[in-house]
Amino acid sequence: MVKSKEKKRAVNLRRKGFSYGEILEQIPVAKSTLSLWLREVGLSKKQKQRLTQKKLDAARRGAQVQRAKRLEITRQIKEKARVEAAKININREKLWLIGTILYWAEGAKDREDRKSSRMKFGNSDPGMMKMFIKWLREICKVKENRIRYEIYIHENNKHRIKEVVEYWADEVGISRKYLNNVYFKVNRIKTNRKNIGKNYFGLLNLTIRRSTDLNRRIAGWIEGITNSIAGSTNGRSLAFEASSLGSSPSPAVLRLGRYAPSLRTASLVPRRRRSSERA
Repeated sequence: MVKSKEKKRAVNLRRKGFSYGEILEQIPVAKSTLSLWLREVGLSKKQKQRLTQKKLDAARRGAQVQRAKRLEITRQIKEKARVEAAKININREKLWLIGTILYWAEGAKDREDRKSSRMKFGNSDPGMMKMFIKWLREICKVKENRIRYEIYIHENNKHRIKEVVEYWADEVGISRKYLNNVYFKVNRIKTNRKNIGKNYFGLLNLTIRRSTDLNRRIAGWIEGITNSIAGSTNGRSLAFEASSLGSSPSPAVLRLGRYAPSLRTASLVPRRRRSSERA
């Protein structure tokens, strides 16, 4: 008799659009029993939509909880790693090694089939760019007037140019007057890019004038590091001599001037071929 009343009540609740979980909160029976009672109870379209939305909301809340846990774990790991890194003394030799490895990974390499190979280096990570610029100045003795700075960013960010220029100037510690070269990349209608929104500032690219010999010298450094690690230097370790890089450069004087509105910009649009070229 009790089961009969519970079944009737469960059926009524289901017809009102209640989920199994909501019904079980009011009628404490086995879920298998409830499923047997309600297998022939239909739901309206609106009721099905409500239950679907309820599942989606629950999944979203669960994802948010997991994301919060992941972010907290990540924060703790990074904080511990920052403390470890702070104990390391980044002396001249370590800076030389860091910069050389960075260029090995991200820089434009010298090629034997080219008469000249300028140094080029670009990345969207401001910390990496700041480290690389420090390496250029202190280790490679590159003067500021030999560095050409270029910003590459998608064309739907044209309205943010001033903000983007100020961001890179502040992040890497250079004057805004050096950031007059901005190039726009053409957007595709359909894209899965994640580098969008207010936290997107494009890519900063550096080209070093009169740097072919330096690029080749860096290639030699890279080969020396590789040989040293591989143990193919006939028992000799790779020695770094600061004196071999010349005298210490005078500190670069960077004047943070007023933002210059006359930016030289260009769109990176593929050139259309002429009819004679298409033939």
